[in-house]
Amino acid sequence: MTRAFTFLVNPASGGGAAPEAVVPVARLLREAGAVVDVTYSPGPRAMGDLLTGALERGDVIVSVGGDGMLSSLAGPVSAGGGTLAVVPAGRGNDFARMLGLPEDPAKLAQLLLEAPARTVDLVRWTPPGGEARMVAGSVYCGVDARASEIVDKAHALPRTLQYPYAAVRALATYQPGRYRVSVDGESHEYSAATVVVANSAYYGKGMKIAPSAVVDDGLLDVVVIEAGSKIDLLRSLPSVYGGSHVDRAEVTVLTGRRVELRGRARNPIPVGGDGEPLGVLPGLNDEPAVVEVVPGALSVIS
Repeated sequence: MTRAFTFLVNPASGGGAAPEAVVPVARLLREAGAVVDVTYSPGPRAMGDLLTGALERGDVIVSVGGDGMLSSLAGPVSAGGGTLAVVPAGRGNDFARMLGLPEDPAKLAQLLLEAPARTVDLVRWTPPGGEARMVAGSVYCGVDARASEIVDKAHALPRTLQYPYAAVRALATYQPGRYRVSVDGESHEYSAATVVVANSAYYGKGMKIAPSAVVDDGLLDVVVIEAGSKIDLLRSLPSVYGGSHVDRAEVTVLTGRRVELRGRARNPIPVGGDGEPLGVLPGLNDEPAVVEVVPGALSVIS
C-alpha cells in the first residue's frame, strides 16, 4: 500500500532552508503515486489541529525543519500512535544525523516510500511542578544551554559558523555550577561546566557528546564535564566532535533510565533540549527536575 504523507514545515528553520528542502522530496513522492499534503506553519507548536487530522487519517507525519521542530512533533505523534519521518532542514539536524538519514532528495524520498518504520526511545523532561515534555535527542544544562541561546541570536553569521561561534563564546564567559545528579537513585555531586542527558549521540551540529548513546536501547547516557579553566575547556572543544572527550579525566559518563537534576551557580543554570529552552534547573535544596527514558515510544522511518 502506498503511504500518505503530511509534511509539516517550519519555514523559519535553517534560516529559511526548509521550504526549499521540501520541494524536491514532495515532488518525487507524488511522482511515485504517494498522497502528499504540505502545510507551512509560523512555528513548531502552531500545528495542533493539522497534526490531529493527519494522525486520524493514518498519514506519515513528516517534520521539515530542525531538531526543535522534530522534537515538538515527536511527543504528539507518539501519543497519537502515528509514525514520524524527517526531512532535515535546520541548522543542527542532529537527530537526523543519528538516524543516518541521507541528504540527497532522491535517496530520502526512496527511504520514505520503502523503508520500514522502527521504534526509538524518547526522553521525558519534567520540571518540578511543571508540565512534562518529550525530547528526542538530549536535555542539557549549563554552558551548552547557554551556547544554544547564543545560536538563536547568531542569524547574521553563516550557518557553518553559528555553532562554533556560540560554543566558543559560551565557554569564554561561563561560570561553573554545583550539580547534584541522581541516576537510578544513586546520587553524585559535581562542580561542572555542563551536564548532558542524552538519548542521541549528537548535539550542537555534529558534536558527538555521548558517543555510546543508542536511540533504541532503553537507556540514557549522562555526560558530566567537570569545571576547568576556560582555556582548558576551549582547547578540549575539538575533541567533542569525534567523541574522544569522554576519555579525559574531567569527563564522567553514567547510564540509567531515570535522572534527577538540581544545580546552583552564580546565576540560574539554563536548561535546553534539542535546541529549545526548557527553563532553569531547580536549586540544590529544591525538588529535582526529572529526565526519564521512554523506551520504544516513537515509530520513525529511517
